[in-house]
Amino acid sequence: MKKKTDTHATPASTLRLILGDQLNAQHSWFDRADPEVVYVLMEVRSETDYVLHHAQKILAIFAAMRAFGEQLRAGGHRVRYIRLDDPSNRQSLVDNLDALAAHYQATRVEWQAPDEWRVDQALQQWGDNWAQAHQGQTAVVDSEHFLTARNELPRLFEGRKQWLMEHFYRQMRRRFELLLDADGKPEGGQWNFDHDNRKRWPGNPPEPRDWRQPHDHGALWEMLQAQGVRSFGEPQATQLRWPLDRTEALQHLDHFITTVLPHFGDYEDAMSSKAQRLFHSLLSFALNVKMLHPLEVVRRAEEAWREGKAPLAAVEGFIRQIIGWREYVRGIYWSQMPGYDERNALAHRLPLPAWFWTGQTRMNCLRHAIGQSLETAHAHHIQRLMVIGNFALLAGLDPKELHHWYLGIYIDAFEWVELPNTLGMSQWADGGIIATKPYVSSAAYIGRMSDYCQGCAYDPKQKTSTDACPFNALYWDFFLRHQSIFGNNPRMGMAYQQIKKMQPDDVQALQQRAADLRSQLDTL
Repeated sequence: MKKKTDTHATPASTLRLILGDQLNAQHSWFDRADPEVVYVLMEVRSETDYVLHHAQKILAIFAAMRAFGEQLRAGGHRVRYIRLDDPSNRQSLVDNLDALAAHYQATRVEWQAPDEWRVDQALQQWGDNWAQAHQGQTAVVDSEHFLTARNELPRLFEGRKQWLMEHFYRQMRRRFELLLDADGKPEGGQWNFDHDNRKRWPGNPPEPRDWRQPHDHGALWEMLQAQGVRSFGEPQATQLRWPLDRTEALQHLDHFITTVLPHFGDYEDAMSSKAQRLFHSLLSFALNVKMLHPLEVVRRAEEAWREGKAPLAAVEGFIRQIIGWREYVRGIYWSQMPGYDERNALAHRLPLPAWFWTGQTRMNCLRHAIGQSLETAHAHHIQRLMVIGNFALLAGLDPKELHHWYLGIYIDAFEWVELPNTLGMSQWADGGIIATKPYVSSAAYIGRMSDYCQGCAYDPKQKTSTDACPFNALYWDFFLRHQSIFGNNPRMGMAYQQIKKMQPDDVQALQQRAADLRSQLDTL
């Protein structure tokens, strides 16, 4: 019988590293198989441990990486997949690359440009040192995923005082000819239909059933536990529903376009204790690990509108999130790093309350939003911004701690997209680079957009009593504490006009209630 060739022992001239968020089966790397090229994927502790991650995030990425490695092998490519518990695993991207380059006698190492500054710098430094020490060559290629270059934003906003996303979004619509009429003008006569997408969900139409195929990752979970990998949240290891590969991701896209998109716009900002997903796409994980390309996603949405299968407001709002906001925050990230994660313009320093890790708080809105996040590794943008982020900003929680929490808990959170959303959009810690005003509200907004206030231990209509909703006193105290920063902001003038009309005793009562709340955050 013919002996099977051990390809791991066969030299190769080139190693190509694939990171866990670079699972792009359509990348030009894979157009043909080359026996002189070995593709390297690795599970390493340096990536599981740099922040505390949700269990589902680790499971989903590792499972998808393993599936991708098998897909490459089936396509005739040479693959070296290093599992977390492999004895030869040095638990570091660069240490493993050192060993593999020596093992394969490689003279060239290539990688796709990482999307996180931390990894980008580590690979650049390693590559320079390795090439010099071994007279080898390194090359960084594009991931072939994003619609803009990582350094493009400063040029697009050259000469402008503020880098407003709306300006960027309109340029993107024109560049890719999305939702434009024959004259190049926006369909429907306007660029943005956001005002049409702010309805409270009345319970009908019903939330679509979760049709996604569950996967059994029990063995992978046992390995992670045996290796001592720390995580939080519910692992759902035997019934994880996040896509494994591009085929499944395309099925998710089909389901969203045909079943969910028609109602996405109306209830885009709605929240409910009776529904976790509502009409959101749940495509962000597949997009952010590059199973799907953003342009194919938005083209499908546009096609649905042109065929009369989805309203314009819903389709425009969805497209804006992807070609507008997603590309925009990536540009912000690369223009502001390094150091963006250290910004703290409002000098907020309070640690996260213990219930950020358990969901056990008497505030119904936060119990649902955080509880859902712990259970599913997902919450939609209004839960993240106007419930969790809103409370954190009003209470004065440390933005860097919050950044690490968001980065760890959400299945779709990678630093390039999460950090600007958290420090910039949510916490105004960047001093207004992204947001022209802080996104804060009292209980009234949450009550208007959800049923969270019903049955809550706190009264959303009270401000200073012991059973008053904490959002109310914290809201007014936020404006009082930061009047020197926001007092002349025209977008916040109405709040300061209301403060001027308050009696001194009422102002003092609000400040005292807020101080009491901040001193006992763990017990709220």
